[in-house]
Amino acid sequence: MGNISPTVIITIIVLYFLLLMTVSWFTSRKADTETFFTAKRSSPWLLVAIGMIGASLSGVTFISSPGAVGGGGVNQAFSYMQMVFGYLVGYLFIARVLLPIYYKLGVSTIYSYLGERFGEMSHKTGSAYFILSRIVGASLRLFLMAIVLQKFLMDPLGVPFFWTVLITIMLIWVYTFSGGIKTIVVTDTLQTICMLGAVIMTIYYIMQAMDTNVSGLIDLIQESEYSKMWYFDTGWSDPNNFYKQFISGALIAIVMTGMDQDMMQKNLTCKTLGESQKNIFTFSFILIFANILFLSLGALLYIYAAKEGIDIPEARDQLYPTIALNHLPSIIGIVFILGLIAAAYSSADSALTALTTTFCLDFLDFGKKGRSESKMKRTRLIVHVGFSLVLLFTILLTKQLGDASILNQIFKFAGYTYGPILGLFLFGIYTKRQIKDHLVIPICIISPFIAYFINSNSESWFGGFTFGSTIIALNGLITIIGLCFISYKVEESNSQ
Repeated sequence: MGNISPTVIITIIVLYFLLLMTVSWFTSRKADTETFFTAKRSSPWLLVAIGMIGASLSGVTFISSPGAVGGGGVNQAFSYMQMVFGYLVGYLFIARVLLPIYYKLGVSTIYSYLGERFGEMSHKTGSAYFILSRIVGASLRLFLMAIVLQKFLMDPLGVPFFWTVLITIMLIWVYTFSGGIKTIVVTDTLQTICMLGAVIMTIYYIMQAMDTNVSGLIDLIQESEYSKMWYFDTGWSDPNNFYKQFISGALIAIVMTGMDQDMMQKNLTCKTLGESQKNIFTFSFILIFANILFLSLGALLYIYAAKEGIDIPEARDQLYPTIALNHLPSIIGIVFILGLIAAAYSSADSALTALTTTFCLDFLDFGKKGRSESKMKRTRLIVHVGFSLVLLFTILLTKQLGDASILNQIFKFAGYTYGPILGLFLFGIYTKRQIKDHLVIPICIISPFIAYFINSNSESWFGGFTFGSTIIALNGLITIIGLCFISYKVEESNSQ
């Protein structure tokens, strides 16, 4: 690993997790089941906002985004910012429409809204799609970190990939199993700071190595082939088309934040609706800065590689780790490892907590009266271990994936799994009709298959048009049409 010894890297990892475990010990003292699920609605909104940055960006952004800048295809150059600006529309919808609903109902899991609006099957369908989505998404993110650690650390030590993944999962479990979301709010904040700090330090070193200043770096990026941000003049068949990216960004923010238990669980730990809304607005604007930072790093890595004659890896996801660990000073390699671990774990730890919360509350009915705290704690622990094992085996299966950008794989999968959730929520919010609850499951199973069939034939049917990330809109629309067929009008006095 360049000029960094494995011993140094292992020491950094051990110290980092000792810090997380110390935080876990302080935040989980006297913690009960309610603390695990809701942090007793006592989280400071600014802490939540900062922590959500790390959970939103994750290890995927940390590694994939810089490589995608010069990779061609979707999200090339700065085109990803078109999607990020679309996020702002989505976050506005979350703050003004979804959060008031969640706080009014006082929910611990957001899919309780579907139960209140339509019935038990709708509630469980929304929860099941979230669990499926989050297992795959968290696994892909952890897989990305695991292959970097494997290549640059574990392979030289002769450690098999299985043990790399197992250790990764065990470390998450150790500091989340007791305090749950209360611990996550604090650790995610620390991990966000580590992740952004790593990017800033890498940019600073490249600036020093190229003998320039901040203004000079900006000029370098603007004058390079990597600086194009707006793609208004391209056709709908271009995956970077502004309108496709912007609309996709708005919808992805709505479903992958506002209709996602993982992200909303943090928001719902704020004391009041007003504080939760301040958290969303603050988080959304910090996120713009953070993404510009990552894309700028990507452009600079390509410029630096060209200047120094460094070969670009065929798998563009490996660009940042290759340069940071093999071609920059040891301190940057150390900071990179720290940032990578922070980025990956800030997403995975909250995912594991959200999966446990959703399954316990939505499928095991922890909210019912009469359950003893000791029994709930024991069951929660079993569920937590169970999902840890599910993530382990899913990551091992993920190893069979090709070299396609993990970021694009996640968005592609999300379009099919979050589409039914989007359809259910929008139908519930914007119509007064009731549905035949027992028919929700077949509608939500069929919809993604129809969307996939249409998407597979869209180029020949629609003159070269491809849906890309907007597949989520098609999927949601098909779900809404299906719900219309099983809906009926109710009298105003009987409506919910």
